[in-house]
Amino acid sequence: MCGLAGFIDPEGRLREPTRVLESMARCLMHRGPDDEGAHFDESTRVGLSFRRLAIIDITSTGHQPMRSASGRFEIVFNGECYGHHALRRELTQSGAQFRGTSDTETLLAAFEAWGIDATLPRLEGMFACAVLDRSKRELTLIRDRFGVKPMYYAFAGGREVPLGDFKNPVGATLAFASEIKALRALPGMSLTVDRNALALYLRHGYVPGPLTIHAEVRKLLPGHLLRYNLDERHGSCMRWFSSRDMVEHGARNPFRGSDADAVEAVDRALLESVRLRMESDVPLGAFLSGGTDSTAVVAAMQSLSTQRVKTYTIGFEGADYDESPFARKIAQHLGTEHTERIVTAEEARAVIPRIPEIWDEPFADSSQIPTLLVSETARQGVTVALSGDGGDELFGGYYRYAWTERIAQQNARVPLPLRHVAAYLLRAAPRRVGNAIGRAVAAALPARLQMDRAGDRAHKLAALLKHRDGWNLYLDLVATDRDSLALVPGATLPRTPLTDPTALADPTIVTDLCARMMQADIVSYLVDDILVKVDRASMSASLEAREPLLDSKLARLAFSLPSSMRIRNGERKWILKEVVARRVPRALTDRPKMGFGVPLGSWLRGPLKPWAESLLLGEDVARDDLLDAAQVRLRWQRFLRARDEGYDLWSILMFRAWSESWKCR
Repeated sequence: MCGLAGFIDPEGRLREPTRVLESMARCLMHRGPDDEGAHFDESTRVGLSFRRLAIIDITSTGHQPMRSASGRFEIVFNGECYGHHALRRELTQSGAQFRGTSDTETLLAAFEAWGIDATLPRLEGMFACAVLDRSKRELTLIRDRFGVKPMYYAFAGGREVPLGDFKNPVGATLAFASEIKALRALPGMSLTVDRNALALYLRHGYVPGPLTIHAEVRKLLPGHLLRYNLDERHGSCMRWFSSRDMVEHGARNPFRGSDADAVEAVDRALLESVRLRMESDVPLGAFLSGGTDSTAVVAAMQSLSTQRVKTYTIGFEGADYDESPFARKIAQHLGTEHTERIVTAEEARAVIPRIPEIWDEPFADSSQIPTLLVSETARQGVTVALSGDGGDELFGGYYRYAWTERIAQQNARVPLPLRHVAAYLLRAAPRRVGNAIGRAVAAALPARLQMDRAGDRAHKLAALLKHRDGWNLYLDLVATDRDSLALVPGATLPRTPLTDPTALADPTIVTDLCARMMQADIVSYLVDDILVKVDRASMSASLEAREPLLDSKLARLAFSLPSSMRIRNGERKWILKEVVARRVPRALTDRPKMGFGVPLGSWLRGPLKPWAESLLLGEDVARDDLLDAAQVRLRWQRFLRARDEGYDLWSILMFRAWSESWKCR
């Protein structure tokens, strides 16, 4: 895993381009502490810089920027191409010669032999890269299928980047980087807050791509490339992979085998994916939370390994948020070399001041705190860690998948006035009481009917009783704050992948609502929340995180399965649990899904209250026109009265902390 940065300076605006490249790369040192490189090409006015975390071919032959054998292509490449040896053998038979063993060198040879467009569909991996083609005088920015690795681009000089094709403004420098902080190092880069993106952030807890919190910066979407013609000074984005196409293909070509056939097929695909991702020239391990997804990955790893796999988990003081006992039992059964770190509340809270610097944009998934802590713990023993992210989106793991259609059908049968009464009663019950009752009742229920944080979920259900349509109910479920526009004067909500029909599966082809929701999560929540969280947390610790469940072949298989193999009799991720049961007794995994979170509500009403009030009620909030100060005060007072977990308030706090840290207005 690494960090890249660069620019196109067509009019020679930058006086010392190599020094600028080095400054940009220095901002990404945490992503690549092992090596650095920078090269400015005078003939094309393109600069490329790199920070390297050496994983495959840790010798000097893996140094970047790297040129192809003919000198036509030059690349900076962040990520991994798994199973690149098969491509290398094919290229060798065609006459290609290699100096080292890195996947980057294989990729360059493939570009020379087949071209960029023909090579990309043949790649399996997580990556973001910038490729200079001297022959065509083009620079191409590329991002992997699911967006595991980040890529940002911007114009220096305070110019907003259009969402579609664009012409380079006269005198402007187009810059790109793995993180926004590297863009800030470019002379003339002036960044402002996009209030429409801010409203979206407050609605979701993250900024949906291709937008960022800045009007001048864009994210390259997953499965996309941006091709920039150096002579015409024109750039355009295009898809090379679409999760919509993948899901629609699965609907048109459904899996025809039995339950046993499907379990065997998923198991084979999982084992192959894990095998590919276990290649490393440095120590490798895995995160183990004790949930289905991480257990599936670790169990597969241990079955493929002749040595004990190193596993890592974080435990918290307080049973409601501590999964470490479950992880410990699974590690003991599998025989892994397990490291467990029990974190105090004070240690967890000490992470909060670091969040704005690490995440670059306001980001409000509170599980970022334990994710950062487990990454730092793992880095003490390994350089690469496999993770279970993506299992919920591929195999129907979120509660909303099981709820949505059922609630919509029930709402259609119940008159609206009665639903209003039911919503009132659900809201009237204190969340803490509901959570306690839920824990007590869960002990007497089978695992498939158990539910964590029942009180919180009851309050969320109250807001959904108005809907008769499953899709609109889903859109409400994925909103952290449904009234975010009230917080941002003058804002509107731009179209995002969640509301763009061209990004979403066609409901006339994909009639299964669960599959449509899963695909919508892939283009929104997965890429802009889950994967951002893991990438920034792991890379801040100089740790490479790999996602075996986001293998393209496994994903295609998952979306060809009938819905009954994802959710069966109320049991979510049925088929993945069947695969896990081949290696781990059900008694160790048969429990309700737990969020990897922290007790926000009690922190904000207790030790974090002075910090929160300084950010929410200070005079600078009233002076800043980005947030409505009266609305912010109202949210804070409502939080103190309701005694809920305060997830919508956390979004405001993370924006205010970010704004203070980066001095953005």
